Amino acid sequence: MNGEDPQERPEQIRNIINGLERYNPQAAEVLEAYLQQQCEEKFCDCNANRALLKLYQLNPDRIKDEVITNILVKAMTQFPSPQFDLALHLLSPSHSNPGPNSTSDLAEAVSKLRVLNSQLESAQYGRFWATLDSDDIYADLTTDIVGFEELIRLRIAQLVSQAYREVQVSVLEGWLGLDSEEAVKKFVVETCGWKVGEDGMVQIPKNPDNEAKKTEIREDVTVDMFSRVIKRSWEDSA
Repeated sequence: MNGEDPQERPEQIRNIINGLERYNPQAAEVLEAYLQQQCEEKFCDCNANRALLKLYQLNPDRIKDEVITNILVKAMTQFPSPQFDLALHLLSPSHSNPGPNSTSDLAEAVSKLRVLNSQLESAQYGRFWATLDSDDIYADLTTDIVGFEELIRLRIAQLVSQAYREVQVSVLEGWLGLDSEEAVKKFVVETCGWKVGEDGMVQIPKNPDNEAKKTEIREDVTVDMFSRVIKRSWEDSA
């Protein structure tokens, strides 16, 4: 995943974020359209999206709540990474750190998205899916991001493949937010290319991340080093 500088970024967007156009209020409309493209085509350009948030900082009258929440949700799909927090820090304090009596719809939305992101960042995948299903507001916040749940599952699967060689189907059912073991088997076989054994264990192919590596510790000690130690011990005892 490359959410910082994706290959899908067009030349026009590259010129905006790398030049003086990033300070032009009119560039907001171009960046908003580009964000919509990201939502529809399942890629993410966090760099461009932060440029849009910076324009909102300079031009508060242009702020669109839906755009901000979409940027945060797209950043969330890059977990584990600092992308969500980087975007969050470009919001006004009333939105990024709402008080207990805040009545702003955007502040409430940001608060809920922070919960989801925290669960993903801390690998609490089962809690993430439970939270996502606990309130219709979450469905509203993620509805513009095409294939949101699929993107999250694929990212979880990628992280699992970096840490495990085999996992129980029942465990993956909770981590992937799927409703049956059959759904898990279908996903891991057809989407991930993994195998499921008769014992209910999902076999993950060996890769550079999950392969056990032998660590060799080598110390180069010379006779001269020993002689200096022995000489020092005699001097200390004299």
